[in-house]
Amino acid sequence: MYKDGKWARAILAQQQDDGSWGYFHTLRTSSRATMTTEQALRRLLALGFTEKDAPMQKALAYLESCLSGERAIPDRREHSHSWEIFVPMMFAVWIRFLTPDHEPANVIARQWASILKQTFSAGAYDSDAYTTAYLETFGIRPRGGRLVDFVTFYQLALVAGELDAKTENCLLDYVSHHKSGIYYLCTKPVLTLPTAFSSRETSFYLAVLELLSRYRHSREQLSFAVRWLQDHRNENGRWDIGPAGKDGVYFPLSDDWRTRARREEDCTVRITRLLTQLNADLPKHSS
Repeated sequence: MYKDGKWARAILAQQQDDGSWGYFHTLRTSSRATMTTEQALRRLLALGFTEKDAPMQKALAYLESCLSGERAIPDRREHSHSWEIFVPMMFAVWIRFLTPDHEPANVIARQWASILKQTFSAGAYDSDAYTTAYLETFGIRPRGGRLVDFVTFYQLALVAGELDAKTENCLLDYVSHHKSGIYYLCTKPVLTLPTAFSSRETSFYLAVLELLSRYRHSREQLSFAVRWLQDHRNENGRWDIGPAGKDGVYFPLSDDWRTRARREEDCTVRITRLLTQLNADLPKHSS
């Protein structure tokens, strides 16, 4: 039902003929556009769009042409890190979100998985092992914060499903304790729960959990967050993060939140999806 709502219509009205929304990663202040391609895709995925929907197929064709080098994104080249490594990684992440069977994107995922397997081969994070593996893979040493420190949305999204159990558990433990959080998603350790459940912070924290829930062994690592969610069901057995949770990215899903019932429905739909992904127990009356 969300795919037919006003939020979806507003986004789709801005999709360009090539399948993009203009700038891919960073929106320039001089641009008349209201969102980047990444922002549009993230919002559409939250609204329930999949690779089976025509707009996403169009976007996927655009991503594939960018990854192959047929097209170049209009974004200004960033010099703070290795752009030629960072950009294909972005494309691969969004392609894999839409389809898991894209070999060029999967090649990049396996490259990063190999790097992280070597990084945690001794059972804990080893910065020297990371640098060595990175150098062996790309021919240069890691440069720029988002590549020197791999705990970012892109690398973590990219290697989900590509690691063995030992590496995955070591990775999740390291990420959970990472003092500066996950770049692009949060600035606090994953183990630090939002101060208030009824807050915008909770919406973005859910995004962190949604990312990590893509890992096969995340249920045990995120059990503390599952208990936190289960403890915050309201008197109706549902979830409500309050009006402040309206972040314009993940919420709202309904056309408006003028009624508590619609807000509860949106919050409950999202959290139920997350708990299902984590194979957690659901309240019988949460639907």
